[in-house]
Amino acid sequence: MKLVAGLGNPGARYRGTRHNVGFAVLDRLATRLVPGEPFISSPTGAIQLRWRRAEGDVLFVKPLTYMNLSGQVLRPYLRRPAWSGASDLMVVVDEVAIPVGTYRVRARGSAGGHNGLKDIERALGTSQYPRLRIGVDPPPPRVPQRDWVLGKFSPEQRQLIDPAVARACGAIAVWIDKGVTVAMTQFNGDEGKDDKVKG
Repeated sequence: MKLVAGLGNPGARYRGTRHNVGFAVLDRLATRLVPGEPFISSPTGAIQLRWRRAEGDVLFVKPLTYMNLSGQVLRPYLRRPAWSGASDLMVVVDEVAIPVGTYRVRARGSAGGHNGLKDIERALGTSQYPRLRIGVDPPPPRVPQRDWVLGKFSPEQRQLIDPAVARACGAIAVWIDKGVTVAMTQFNGDEGKDDKVKG
């Protein structure tokens, strides 16, 4: 079983914010790969959607705690017998260190100050798990980072983030089928190309 976790904060006030771009990716991915199927509540404090495949099921999970407790929500999933290890987890998060409209697939790495990744690393006991960082631009001068990530994309940024979300879905689909190395090769640096999710 593979697990794709999109990180964000719950509630209408955070919908469409930079910090919730992980939720946006999962919503779009689910619409494309499991059309018509809704996310359902999970006893772990998340909502989830199962994509049943002959090659092995995939769970799409959106933690409904706040960002800094994401690892606590994922921990019960990671203890399931069907889950084979950290390489079968893909975490989708916002990233202030790269420009909006870009993204990076990585096989491993540091939390880089991201509270959601920090908590997942604590839950896993390792930083050796795939992640997909979606660029949201660094905050402007004198704007606190917390205020920036909890703010909504400007109209100009929205024109860039929407196609990036679509391409990120393609990267996840390739990771599911072919692994993180192929996803990195095919998608890192492909900004401006067509959405590669078929169907």
